[in-house]
Amino acid sequence: MRTFTFSILFIALLVAGCSGGGRLRYDTPKEAFDKGMERYEAGKYERASKYFQGAFDFGRTHEWADDAQLYLARAYRANREHILAASEYSRFVEIYRGDPRVPLAEFERAMTYYERSPGYQLDQTDTERGIEVFNLYMKRYPSHDSVVVAAQRVQQLRQKLARKKYNAAQLYERRELYEASALSFEAVFDKYPDTPWADDALLGAMRSYIAFSNQSIATRQAERLQQAVDHYQRLLQIFPDSELLKEAEALYERANAQLERLTANSLKG
Repeated sequence: MRTFTFSILFIALLVAGCSGGGRLRYDTPKEAFDKGMERYEAGKYERASKYFQGAFDFGRTHEWADDAQLYLARAYRANREHILAASEYSRFVEIYRGDPRVPLAEFERAMTYYERSPGYQLDQTDTERGIEVFNLYMKRYPSHDSVVVAAQRVQQLRQKLARKKYNAAQLYERRELYEASALSFEAVFDKYPDTPWADDALLGAMRSYIAFSNQSIATRQAERLQQAVDHYQRLLQIFPDSELLKEAEALYERANAQLERLTANSLKG
């Protein structure tokens, strides 16, 4: 008898499991949307997205279509399917241009790229795209509630790009490719002067130009030392409180001393 009861229970559980993952059941767009919201609020985002898609499939103009489209994008984002989420946010904005939630949808679309942005060591295509989409959102809706957050996210993404470029410059420097490292350090400062890597980049450019000068023929040494001196002046003016000033001053004195020797030698010649 126990064996029979256990078998019946096992079959019942199996059938329940199959029915839970089977076809969606709804007769109206409202029913599909309501079931989607129930799953969404329960954290079952993959299942929710299917119901939202089902509600939207009834057409673009029924009462629940706009909500279904927006929550379809949100369900994908919550499930970390960021590419699909970005696409669905774009579709919401395109179809329902007059909806008051469009600015928020634009912000949330930008957030999908922010959330996809990888560590600085990896390809930064999504980071750059995120900056682009955030900037577009802020330009279109400068008074929207999330503009401050968007500006903060842009700054974080820019810092990541600056760090990647700074690390590339360091790699050139370690390989003693001083011209390449000098130009790369300069590019960090020129493009990302508002990031924490800007003063480090100026110091790196000073080191690289001094080393590059030592590798150069006599007629090119002075101009490269002068670039190191110029970067010190820039560092002093723009970052007067930088913790790197003491190290920069030592490099400045070294570059100046070499310049004075070069000038003296040229006068003797």
